[in-house]
Amino acid sequence: MQKHFSLIFISFLIFNGVSAQGLLEKKEEIFTRQDTLRGSITKERAWWDVKNYHLDIKVNPADSTISGSNTIKYQVVQEYKTMQIDLQNPMQIYKVIQDGKALKYSREGNAFFVDLIAHQTKGAVKELTIFYGGKPKVAVNPPWDGGITWKKDNNGNPFIASSCQGLGASVWWPNKDHMYDEVENMLISVNVPKNLTNVSNGRLLSVKQLKDGTKTYNWYVSNPINNYGVNINVGDYVSFSEKYKGEKGDLDCTYYVLRDNLAKAKKQFQDVPKMLKAFEHWFGPYPFYEDSYKLVEAPYLGMEHQSSVTYGNKFQNGYLGRDLSGTGWGLKFDFIIIHESGHEWFANNITYKDIADMWIHESFTNYSESLFVEYYYGKEAGFEYVRGTRKGIKNDKPIIGKYDVNNEGSGDMYPKGANMLHTIRQLVNSDEKWRGILRGLNNTFYHQTVTTKQIEDYLSQQVGIDLSTVFNQYLRDTRIPTLEYFFKDNQLGYRWTNCVAGFNMPVNVTLNGKEELLQPEMEWKRVPANTQNSVLEIDKNFYVASFNITE
Repeated sequence: MQKHFSLIFISFLIFNGVSAQGLLEKKEEIFTRQDTLRGSITKERAWWDVKNYHLDIKVNPADSTISGSNTIKYQVVQEYKTMQIDLQNPMQIYKVIQDGKALKYSREGNAFFVDLIAHQTKGAVKELTIFYGGKPKVAVNPPWDGGITWKKDNNGNPFIASSCQGLGASVWWPNKDHMYDEVENMLISVNVPKNLTNVSNGRLLSVKQLKDGTKTYNWYVSNPINNYGVNINVGDYVSFSEKYKGEKGDLDCTYYVLRDNLAKAKKQFQDVPKMLKAFEHWFGPYPFYEDSYKLVEAPYLGMEHQSSVTYGNKFQNGYLGRDLSGTGWGLKFDFIIIHESGHEWFANNITYKDIADMWIHESFTNYSESLFVEYYYGKEAGFEYVRGTRKGIKNDKPIIGKYDVNNEGSGDMYPKGANMLHTIRQLVNSDEKWRGILRGLNNTFYHQTVTTKQIEDYLSQQVGIDLSTVFNQYLRDTRIPTLEYFFKDNQLGYRWTNCVAGFNMPVNVTLNGKEELLQPEMEWKRVPANTQNSVLEIDKNFYVASFNITE
């Protein structure tokens, strides 16, 4: 038997069942107790529900230190008297106060365990204040290897910013550093030298001039916010603003950039209202009207800090001038504005409980880029863009990471996850229904933390197909599902191979020029077909491969 192999996606790698199985059998990662303390809902976390933070800090560019306090308001879920507070080395906690009394605490790596004196009555709302300081970890390659970036602008002024997804907000301030429990609202007070401005999340309540010549900026976040979404941006900023007339009324949009970049920003940031128009169409209203939308220049590429999106794409289209899709469509927009703002819906509105489920943030947001293209340049342009991103798929390891140890999965969560969603869209086969599903996601899980199962169940229910094997294939396996087929004795035979057990995803094909929907399973199916010069082509919008078996 001779096999003719054709791929309907752009890729240089071919994975058969044997090689993929080898990938899945790679040596297991070794996790430590510190990973567990960081990534699990420990008993010292589970008994209290965070309600409010008041982060009150001084940022000192002269010695690269941060110092101050965090006052935590919390509700007692169950009676317990040891509280886990996270703060990473080399930062130090100096004192913990509750009801005017200093509390004892111990440190285990990056976790502090505070011994409470007062009785913690179930249902009670209580406060404690943590005083801390030090030189936080310097970001090595932000935002991927984050921390605090201490740079200077072209005029010699300090240019400082935080970025800490994955690493954790506890790299620069003490908190309950687990994604499952979002604070309901937050006051962020940041003291900086008088010639600098601090921009953080939410709305600016006030600027207080101090006798020592410094200024304190007070920002209030009225919506739930995840820890890594909290940020500081310190620099010689100037700003301009506009109102976007959106689905929930006027949205205040303010832009902060370094003084020398104002003219460039006024031109480049015109992508913001375009982004808002497209994404409100696809996903529903911007989720944080109360806190406004801000785009803030930062000394690194960018990050999805809630209502304070950071930007470092050098005022050019594409990804630092490159089109990641290789189709040309990626040069029609500023990648960082579109991608990082897309996270306002998928990351900040809908937030994973465990970083193992980071695909919920990145797959949907990567896919949002193609929806932006589609909104302005047409359906085929958007489809071409998302297909183009397949060249970045490595199929190196599963997209879902290990739970409870702060472990994220493969970077394939970006292009492969987006193409999984694009494939599911083909099964829906209705643009308006698909749009309704995406808007429904943001409405159903509005301002919530979620698990993969919740998203999987929702999509299966709304699509009307059990997608469990589809998710198992694309999120938990590295193999590319392959439609194996043959023409013989006036029959077309076909089945799925190179796939997870029970994989039965329908697939659109063109058979001798006629579009048909096949329902392959892992066992051979046969239908009548003309075997003379027959041609079968799979819809290229499905992220699958195909084998044509002929005698």
